[in-house]
Amino acid sequence: MPEENILKIQKLGFQWETEDPFLFSVHHKDAYPSGNEEQGPSTSLEGRNLGEDFIVKDGFRMYHGKTVPGFPAHPHKGFETVTIVLEGLVDHFDSTGARGRYGNGDVQWLTTGKGCLHTEMFPLVHKDKDNPLELFQIWLNLASKDKSAAPEYKMLWAEDIPVIESADASGRKTVVRLISGNLLGTNSLEPTNASWAKDPNHHVGISLLQMEPGAVFVLQAVSGTMNRNLYFYEGETIGIDGKTIQAYHRVKLAGDQDIEITNGSKTAYLLVLEGEPIEEPVAQYGPFVMTSQQELQEAFSDYRKTQFGGWPWGRLDPVNERDAGRFAQHGNGKMEKRLAEDGS
Repeated sequence: MPEENILKIQKLGFQWETEDPFLFSVHHKDAYPSGNEEQGPSTSLEGRNLGEDFIVKDGFRMYHGKTVPGFPAHPHKGFETVTIVLEGLVDHFDSTGARGRYGNGDVQWLTTGKGCLHTEMFPLVHKDKDNPLELFQIWLNLASKDKSAAPEYKMLWAEDIPVIESADASGRKTVVRLISGNLLGTNSLEPTNASWAKDPNHHVGISLLQMEPGAVFVLQAVSGTMNRNLYFYEGETIGIDGKTIQAYHRVKLAGDQDIEITNGSKTAYLLVLEGEPIEEPVAQYGPFVMTSQQELQEAFSDYRKTQFGGWPWGRLDPVNERDAGRFAQHGNGKMEKRLAEDGS
């Protein structure tokens, strides 16, 4: 393969650089201890800048939470969040009256559209053991025509997400969890209705790869106009086009060529984000993403006037009952329940 298949290599930081149609990606990994009666850490929180705690101390961060770690009620408008929880649990509440608990492989796909308030709290449900958390949150832009869509969220439950096993000529395996798109003839679950990913011609792909030591895997050619980024977030080394790439690096790749990835001597974990660009102006300020400064001003004005429907939950950092299990209760009253960790 020609070397120009690798367009850029970049070391990763806390916030990962993305490209149109993606806006943002972050990887949270925290070693939370056992939980207390309030589902917060059963350890002292002294010495933390509570409310703005982004420095790892004793293996974890509280983020904007003061009792339970996480992100209390905050607004979003004009884009989507895709939250992939590898380990641990997340409690969701929003201004449409929806709530839920998901984790341990589940994915929440949330279209904020014309605006909503929501929470992402990390309840420490286990009182007798640690509560490790690992997740990705990815921001996916909306086309301008869809920025006024009604807020909607959809659960992609772990047991429903397609898992593809691919073995190379030596029998070494790569396991792919397909969150969005098409891979090796397999289609992902459907996203929300207004999503840029809804149209298969937009080639939006989100996938997680786990490669055995020495495994070889080929990302198939898709389109010469798409943006394709591979995030090598855990492992030792991988090889592409004769180049050795260390762990915790982003690799921007050509989208119209087959890309052969050869793993090194340790299991490798990778996230792939790819898709056709929306190619519209992006005007962003914090949690609002529009296409012009005037639209941003209008978004802030709308939020000040309406609070995007208000907050029906009393406290700004609500959590579900400790034994709530995995569920999604939507604003229209629809209820989904899934097995808890213990199978109940």
